Amino acid sequence: MKKIFVFIFLLINAEASAKECSPLLDFDVRSLNDKTVVNLCEAYQGKVILVVNTASKCAYTDQYDSLEKLYEKYRDDGFVVLGFPSNDFGQQEPGNEYQIKNFCRMTYGVRFPMFEKTRVSERHASPFYTELARTAGTYPKWNFHKYLIDRNGQLVADYMSAIDPLDEPVIGEIKKQIKKF
Repeated sequence: MKKIFVFIFLLINAEASAKECSPLLDFDVRSLNDKTVVNLCEAYQGKVILVVNTASKCAYTDQYDSLEKLYEKYRDDGFVVLGFPSNDFGQQEPGNEYQIKNFCRMTYGVRFPMFEKTRVSERHASPFYTELARTAGTYPKWNFHKYLIDRNGQLVADYMSAIDPLDEPVIGEIKKQIKKF
């Protein structure tokens, strides 16, 4: 009986390890809130993910409100927003991580996961943003560029900064991806 149990255990573990991480999510990033290292695959694979490069002093900063509303509405359906503050465009994220965290929480009530200040522009992009841009065929041109990733870790859409997260093209695609579960 013990041999059968060990065999079944090994079979289950082999099957679980066969589900490899999507190359798009195979990155470690540091959390803004508590500075812990988060493996994006371990934390978010299997979810519908909206990745956004954010800034606190941008004309699009009010999109934090829209992002938080999306997160609140769909998080129980397997959706998550991942925010990556960046100072790459117009020096519009000059604060340190403590200031960014407080601004997001106090001004917009942000509860979706936020990560360390990140380089996203083509010449200096972090490895994660380099992979996003390579897959999408475009780097962010400004703050609040959005990449939508499905539950299998595949990029399904990207949206320019001027498109609000609550606009129909974004919400429609999020709903479509959520229903695929």
